[in-house]
Amino acid sequence: MKYLDEKILKDGKVLDGNIIVVDSFLNHQVDVEVLEAMALDAKEYFKDTEINKILTIESSGIAIAAIFARVFKVPFVFAKKSSSRNLDKDKYVTMVKSFTYKTEYPVAVAKRFLNEGDKVLIVDDFLAEGNAAYGLIDLCKQAGADVAGINIAIEKAFQNGGKNLRADGYKLYSQSIIDRFEDGQVIFR
Repeated sequence: MKYLDEKILKDGKVLDGNIIVVDSFLNHQVDVEVLEAMALDAKEYFKDTEINKILTIESSGIAIAAIFARVFKVPFVFAKKSSSRNLDKDKYVTMVKSFTYKTEYPVAVAKRFLNEGDKVLIVDDFLAEGNAAYGLIDLCKQAGADVAGINIAIEKAFQNGGKNLRADGYKLYSQSIIDRFEDGQVIFR
């Protein structure tokens, strides 16, 4: 998606450790025009795919999922990273390791929001090693829901997540694919 690539070049910042910061438009301050363009692009890509629910993980995926849900005209659900007293006791739980924060944590979805037979589009902001995606896939498996596709805003192709998800047969659409960082610059695939 050329538009997203251009936005990353204009407003993104490359940090040491193969980290790209896009907090001015994607995952801290949110530019809804960027998200809407992403959602419309995804809608076109998945036009022949039955989708009745969107699933993401808190917190960065929530804004993306909300706009996607509006464009796809389906509800979205987000997996919660922390247990709270208002989260149903009857829930699906899995463990996810964060590449960014180098920690593992449980994520959960109330069973009443993820159902057998759901056709789920998983959405998230980044794909590095694929840990969040595989955690969400596990929640879908526990529910008997089908993963219809996975939409990622930014894939780091030099890490294994995208390669592994594709090898496992998932319909993965990464809207911007970073091949590598070179001298502090982003090189797209």
